[in-house]
Formats: sequence, structure tokens, C-alpha cells
Amino acid sequence: MRLNPYLTFNGNCAAAFRFYERCLGGKIEMMMSHADSPVAAQTPPGWRDKVMHARLTVGDLVVMGSDAPPETYQEPKGFSVSLSVEKPSEAERIFKALAENGSVRMPLQQTFWAVRFGTVTDQFGIPWMVNCEQAE
Repeated sequence: MRLNPYLTFNGNCAAAFRFYERCLGGKIEMMMSHADSPVAAQTPPGWRDKVMHARLTVGDLVVMGSDAPPETYQEPKGFSVSLSVEKPSEAERIFKALAENGSVRMPLQQTFWAVRFGTVTDQFGIPWMVNCEQAE
């Protein structure tokens, strides 16, 4: 079994996934617009360039997403995408990148459980937790 986050966006999924690819060192494996799908003819003209499905791999992990139609889009709340990294320098690099034009909720810092931990909402409204646990 695999558990993967599926993120929805307000029309900016393509930009978000290119940003995550850069920040996380991942690879976009798939990004299909509505125009490229079998239902292109039924898609309103202003929506054809929006993302129907995107898939980003980061190592052996997968993040998926799409643009939600305006009438169904809801701002993210009640969750965070949690990243666990092994090196403090990697936590610092990723946190700084995700914070670009975003909002830091808890600065990256040492805690009683982690060498580095912080929370940030990125420029696309997705909440993240970056965690680098202490060695056991």
C-alpha cells in the first residue's frame, strides 16, 4: 500500500508543480492539461490549459495534483504535507525554497525532537512541515 498526497489548486497547478520540482529536486513524470485529455471537446475554452492531472516523483515518493474548477475549489486547511529529511542543510535549503513568496508559520529551528523543524505555507497556499529528526 502507498499513501500519496493529492493537492488541488486554483488554476495554478502547473506553476506549483514546476516550483516543487525545483524545490524538492523531483521530476514531473506527468502533466496532462484538459486540452490533452480525451474530454477536451467537453472542456470550456478557458479551462483547457488547466491541469487535469500531474504527478511528481521525489525519490520513491509521489505527489499528485490538479486544478479544481472554480466552483469546487477550496483553500487547503486541516493538513500539512510533511517532509522528513536526513541532513539539517537539506532541511534549511528546502524550507527556504518553500518559503519563497510564501508565509512562514514556525521558523525552522531546533526542537526537543528535531535538529530542524519548521512550518510554512507556500506561495500556492499549500501548508508544509519540514522535519530533520535527531539521530537516535
